Amino acid sequence: MNILYLCHRFPFPPKRGGKIRPFNMIRHLTQQGHSVTVCSLARTQAEAEEGRGIQPHCARYEMSQVWNPLQALRMVLRLPVSTPSSMGFFYSPELAAKVRQLLAEQKWDLIFVHCSSVAQYVEHVTDIPKILDFGDMDSQKWFEYANYKPFPLSLGYRLEGSKMLAAEKRLAKRFDLCTATTRLEWETLNDYGTGADTDWFPNGVDADFFSPGSEPYEPDTISFIGRMDYYPNQECMSRFCGEVWPLLRARRPNIKLLIVGADPSPAMRKLGELPGVTVTGSVPDVRPYIRSSALMVAPLAIARGTQNKILEAMAMGVPVVTSSIAAGGVDAEAEQHFLVADGAEALAAAILRILEQPAERARLAEAGRARMLSHHAWPKSMARLEQIIERSVHKFSHARGKTL
Repeated sequence: MNILYLCHRFPFPPKRGGKIRPFNMIRHLTQQGHSVTVCSLARTQAEAEEGRGIQPHCARYEMSQVWNPLQALRMVLRLPVSTPSSMGFFYSPELAAKVRQLLAEQKWDLIFVHCSSVAQYVEHVTDIPKILDFGDMDSQKWFEYANYKPFPLSLGYRLEGSKMLAAEKRLAKRFDLCTATTRLEWETLNDYGTGADTDWFPNGVDADFFSPGSEPYEPDTISFIGRMDYYPNQECMSRFCGEVWPLLRARRPNIKLLIVGADPSPAMRKLGELPGVTVTGSVPDVRPYIRSSALMVAPLAIARGTQNKILEAMAMGVPVVTSSIAAGGVDAEAEQHFLVADGAEALAAAILRILEQPAERARLAEAGRARMLSHHAWPKSMARLEQIIERSVHKFSHARGKTL
């Protein structure tokens, strides 16, 4: 098939959540013999240069570089209208023109869109089968943000959530099939009552790349991995260091916390002044930091879809302590494959349980990796994707046949 693939972040290199899922789809479809043309945005010259590495994994790519201050202005201009500001942030006249040209010049068997914010480029197309992979339902994330932001910012987040919800419902009706990352996100999509055909397929993890290390772990070191310019990660670590860290230090004075992730804000860097806390900033490879840890924490209060950091740590045989909301995006069982806890005291107790019981750590390490191999392997996820694509194309052809 000749496939036009659009995504909101240029999907190479696959180092962050918004790039990992689309990259693995693109690579798989190309390996299956499909011709995939990728259209997406780059936000810096460095990202654009790195992004060119996608060439071996697709037939062609079209990249438009945008300037964040201008994209912020596009967001502001959408405040008084019904279009979500998020769609302004991901809109590029140059990319729109490239997409129009591609549609005019070639015959396409399928349009695949990852993320609702770039569905705007092709929502008007009616003569080609289209799949929209929402991934996460972004409107619900905006509503969650509103619960953590002070007035009047909270009103702005609620407004964006309401506008995005309306857009998600409209877009669902304009695509032949819509997908999500997890069963919970899929259920949320179905609860919209749009009548759209829907399905879901999970994120996977490269269990060969994210594999256990040979070096011993440090029994008093724990870690958190994630971009530190991302608000849910910032909120999580601020709360963890303020509420949970003192409880852990009181029990184990030598305990260390590694906060590993790119672009930490000044507030995040200040956490590094706390006893035992290190804020690394960007690192070339997160794996040594995770493998050296007795466990990884992911006690997020704001989490939609799948937290790739959890999959990666479990694949490396490093136990995970996470919140119930973040656990919902992982196909694993609490207590059997990882520990789930909410609230400062419960989180501290779960962490100490692993630190103080080497046999329990070993059990969770082995069970967690086995679960990733059996339930979060990319080949199995991509097999589901193939079925979804076949269903969508068949449905479109059948509908067209009926109308002719």
